[in-house]
Amino acid sequence: MPECFSLVERELPPLSEGQVAIAVRFLSVDPYMRRRLDDGPSYAPKVELGAVMIGGAVGEVVESRNQRFAPGDWVVGSLGWQTLALSDGSGLRKIDPSLSPASLYLGVVGMPGVTAHYGLHTIGAPKAGETVVVSAAAGAVGSVVGQLAKLRGCRAVGIAGGARKCAHVVEDLGFDACVDYRDPAFVDRLREATPNGVDVSFENVGGPVMDAVLARLAPFARIPLCGLISEYDGAGAGLRNYPMLLTQRVRVQGFIITDHLDVWPSALSELAALVRQGKLRYHETVVEGLEQAPRALIGLLHGENLGKQIVRL
Repeated sequence: MPECFSLVERELPPLSEGQVAIAVRFLSVDPYMRRRLDDGPSYAPKVELGAVMIGGAVGEVVESRNQRFAPGDWVVGSLGWQTLALSDGSGLRKIDPSLSPASLYLGVVGMPGVTAHYGLHTIGAPKAGETVVVSAAAGAVGSVVGQLAKLRGCRAVGIAGGARKCAHVVEDLGFDACVDYRDPAFVDRLREATPNGVDVSFENVGGPVMDAVLARLAPFARIPLCGLISEYDGAGAGLRNYPMLLTQRVRVQGFIITDHLDVWPSALSELAALVRQGKLRYHETVVEGLEQAPRALIGLLHGENLGKQIVRL
């Protein structure tokens, strides 16, 4: 897959009226990017051959012909994998690195955080005392989901790959339990961790992991369907336990967080406050240099990252 990318240099044209030039400081690496490299149907256009790889980024305005932005402003937006980006200002949001480290606006106080907040609270609607299970619990979204569930008085059970990630989820993030999906006894361990069944299953993975959780669903469970990372390379496995969706009267709702821009301001404000109060913890996996972005994406898809995957330029 690295050979699918090329590092090129080009001279950018002078700014037109309304444009800004942004020196990119941090790139976001996210699972959805894999789907944008396929020809198949998706909720968003694919990345065309020869185009700049799409992705969220944080940067500093270095030149502006746009009245909304001035040199020195820090912004976050879909700037792509490049060191210097031109923008007409659409989709750019000013940020304050003095309130939160700049990279966090790509993670816990950015798109992944809002995804966790909306999916859990609006679709999952957990009640105190219920059990919330989240797959990819050590990732950028899952790590926030479990912590928010704990703040709602729920039992939070994570699913992650490997002892190191499971230890991080419990010891650093405060989940009640975390089950290693690579464990040959995964199904038994999941049953032990969810003695009263699963009321909310925040799904990021799909495949056999999702199938195991389906077997544990409680009556009237809710499934916020956020991602299916195990399916993105076309190697997905069919679900055997899908009849549980009927017998347990389960509500399943897929969602794309960019469909819900109205919730972003309030969600971001709440998430930032929780971070400042020390009630919402985070971890970043950071690699250096634009040339490392493709390998960072590959590593993410193979579960090598802990927390949010970032490329620092």
